[in-house]
Amino acid sequence: MRRCISCRAILDRESLLRLTNDHQKGILINSGIGRSAYICKTKSCAGDSKIKKKLQKALKRSIDTTFYKIFEMEIENYN
Repeated sequence: MRRCISCRAILDRESLLRLTNDHQKGILINSGIGRSAYICKTKSCAGDSKIKKKLQKALKRSIDTTFYKIFEMEIENYN
């Protein structure tokens, strides 16, 4: 059971998208070892106006805009 950083709901790991801050490869989606944050696979959680700041705080690193474009495409794949 993990908590979504956007809506704060506690859900099973299979229903959440895992974002990992890998110290060598950068930010990975659903793979890697390192500090992780979980978010629901819904557009409402991914489209939250404060999601950029929440991700940066959870992963403890600054995130560039190209990652957000990839992240949005990944969320669209699940819906």
